[in-house]
Amino acid sequence: MARVAMIGLGRMGSGMAGRLLAAGHEVVVANRTPARADALVGAGAVLAATPAEASAGAAAAIVMVSDDEASRGVWGGPDGALAGLPSGAFAIECSTVSAPRVRELARAAGEAGLRYIDAPVTGLPEAAAAGRLTLLVGADAADLAAASVFLEPLAEQILHFGPVGAGTAYKLIVNLIGAVQIAGVAEGLAVAERAGLDLDQVVAALALGQAASPQVVRNSRRMAASDHGENVVFSGRLRRKDAAYAMALAEELGVGAPFGKVALDGLDDLLASGLGDANESAIIEVARRRAAPGLAAP
Repeated sequence: MARVAMIGLGRMGSGMAGRLLAAGHEVVVANRTPARADALVGAGAVLAATPAEASAGAAAAIVMVSDDEASRGVWGGPDGALAGLPSGAFAIECSTVSAPRVRELARAAGEAGLRYIDAPVTGLPEAAAAGRLTLLVGADAADLAAASVFLEPLAEQILHFGPVGAGTAYKLIVNLIGAVQIAGVAEGLAVAERAGLDLDQVVAALALGQAASPQVVRNSRRMAASDHGENVVFSGRLRRKDAAYAMALAEELGVGAPFGKVALDGLDDLLASGLGDANESAIIEVARRRAAPGLAAP
């Protein structure tokens, strides 16, 4: 097995690091908050002070952070992962970042003599801990084959969409679809509530019908229970970030996305209301406040 740097130890990154350890890799971790590495260090990982230190001598560096700004912070500069990786190593970005950021990072990795793979993921934190993520990959086919030893412990599916950038393009598309679904189910449940329907019954019926999707089922249950503050699976802030990146990609490609615009506006309202760090299901509170003036709640 090989030396692998895992950078970014949120709920997703920590689970991914654990899978790499379980696969027998020598795992060196780095995180802005070092205490988050304690359990991994106890399981055999080594804690490094910087991404560059974590990546020194590594065959691959895998990053899982929140957005473009965080990605630039951990990859770039003298303390960044690109500075530590030896020529020929893999730079693997699993974060959901913008299309311009993918191009920027791929170019920097190439200039450093590295092989770059964009591999954003789908799956919840428990899937990350169990190695059941789906990786959405953009990469040269030969590079992907060579990097499979680092990727297979993380995922039950590796979907190769094409060259560098293709994996991120798909991830932004699917997360925009998710934003539209969540906005739609929030509006539907707000209407159901006004109509005097039992929301638990509505949600149970939705799960059996044509409108069901894992996204709709999971979030509609939390909406009916007004369960947004505990066990935040995916925050409104992160959904808004992904939707904004997707809308920028649509604009770059000359594609109109009016439904996406409506969903993004709702997420902007969610953040403005102070609920951006709650679970994304809190978008129903925006739908409730948008009820027609003069229409009394039941």
